[in-house]
Amino acid sequence: MSTFDPMPHLSAVQNSSDFLSTSTIIALTVFFSLLCACIIIGHLLEENRWANESITALLLGFCAGAVVLLVSKGTSSRILVFSEDLFFLYLLPPIIFNAGFQVKKKQFFKNFTIILMFGIFGTVISFCLISLGAILLFKRIGVTSLNTQDYLAVGAILSATDSVCTLQVLSQDETPFLYSVVFGEGVVNDATSIVLFYSVQSIDFNNIDATISLKLLGTFLYLFFTSTILGIVAGLLSAFIIKTLYFGRHSTDREVALMMIMAYLSYMLAELLSLSGILTIFFCGIVMSHYTWHNVTESSRVTTKHAFATISFIAETFIFLYVGMDALDIDKWKASSAGAATFLAVSSTLFALVLVGRAAFVYPLANFINCIRKRDSTKIEFRQQFIMWWAGLMRGAVTIALSYNQFSNSEDSSTHDSALMITSTIIVVLFSTVVFGSITKPLIEAVLLRHAKPNISDATDIPSLEDLRILFIENGEPSDLAENQPPPAVPKRSSLRLLMTHPTWTVHYLWRKFDDRFMRPVFGGRGFVPFVPGSPTGAADEPSAQH
Repeated sequence: MSTFDPMPHLSAVQNSSDFLSTSTIIALTVFFSLLCACIIIGHLLEENRWANESITALLLGFCAGAVVLLVSKGTSSRILVFSEDLFFLYLLPPIIFNAGFQVKKKQFFKNFTIILMFGIFGTVISFCLISLGAILLFKRIGVTSLNTQDYLAVGAILSATDSVCTLQVLSQDETPFLYSVVFGEGVVNDATSIVLFYSVQSIDFNNIDATISLKLLGTFLYLFFTSTILGIVAGLLSAFIIKTLYFGRHSTDREVALMMIMAYLSYMLAELLSLSGILTIFFCGIVMSHYTWHNVTESSRVTTKHAFATISFIAETFIFLYVGMDALDIDKWKASSAGAATFLAVSSTLFALVLVGRAAFVYPLANFINCIRKRDSTKIEFRQQFIMWWAGLMRGAVTIALSYNQFSNSEDSSTHDSALMITSTIIVVLFSTVVFGSITKPLIEAVLLRHAKPNISDATDIPSLEDLRILFIENGEPSDLAENQPPPAVPKRSSLRLLMTHPTWTVHYLWRKFDDRFMRPVFGGRGFVPFVPGSPTGAADEPSAQH
């Protein structure tokens, strides 16, 4: 009779444990504990005017970094080293996808022109002013080793806004216009800033010619449109596959898995093709919410709606913890070898450039839009312009990630100035998020909600399809004709004339006609009933923002 020898099994376990780093396990344990603490504290502070979960996570991460610094006796504050791969490949995609998946599309596309103007032209204006200000002011402060590429990179880095904190206190119901504009501009702004950043890195400044601006413009337009098209194609492909194959007949898990994987695949394909993954996965989320989400079973709809929001929430909280803890990277502070006065001067200069760069396009573009619009009810009030300016002042993880990319391995500028730029950027992010983020909610209440006009519902703000159809008839139906007399032929307005007089309504009407006639029969969407017993009838609401 053979005896059982546990030693081989024990040695196998010991060997397998060698693949797991103790430091990594400790770091993840700390982060998950902090995540739990953030969720609990965020729940307790739900009604607080001055705090939200973003600020809570940032401060908790900062305190955890301070504790680690004390335990290590000032030698190191690192639990996890800031990694661009972790941020751009794992944490950012679920946040951007959920933003597109949960957005109210009617409000978003109603203000699409403003969003593009602010997100593209506004970001370019901010980029130019911040870069020019850095060139003129930094040498007077004492930062002399930066080159032209570094100055332009600073402009792109500080043009990237962080609207997550602001969106936590803005409501789609109370302030639908501001929410859609700030939210949409934030997504387009991040994509534009990243495209500008990588365009600056790819330029050979030793051979600058007069066509460099055209090259930048052409690169940006190419990346913007190709990234958007890739996201739309990925979303439509997922809708067509799920509608055609009826995954829900056998497994709703496959439906959910396919939606998640194809969304993430679109982001990875964009990065593989050197496109903007942010734009790709954002528009993929919009298309999936319009078509794919209506093609799955009822249980899959509930699951995806809450699963995407939950993953996004965890990623957002993890990022703020990450940034707060990384702010005490003692190695970067020591490497800069700068005094407190230099830190204060550089950080103040950067933040002042952010303020001026933001104001330089918000107010002029908003007033330009007001000059174009004829109706007073559609013009952007000064109070709204102020909140739009304020909402874009906060900087976040995208800013820090780009700063590390530019300055952590910089070969052209000195190590001291590179470390100084990283630490100064971190100071700007911490100050803007904590100070401005805490004031945002009471400021919105004081500036907007106390002076708010009665909300106009979508039913009166945007006409029904029947009202839009009547717009295509010049004089409508004559009311003074006899009942037995046939109505005369009434001339129709041209589509171009209607597009000039009622652009938003006309585009909405024409899109709905095209969508109902050509798109939905192929890709499904609202009204499509999956061939599964107990599946929904299509009357369920589309996903809406949960935070």
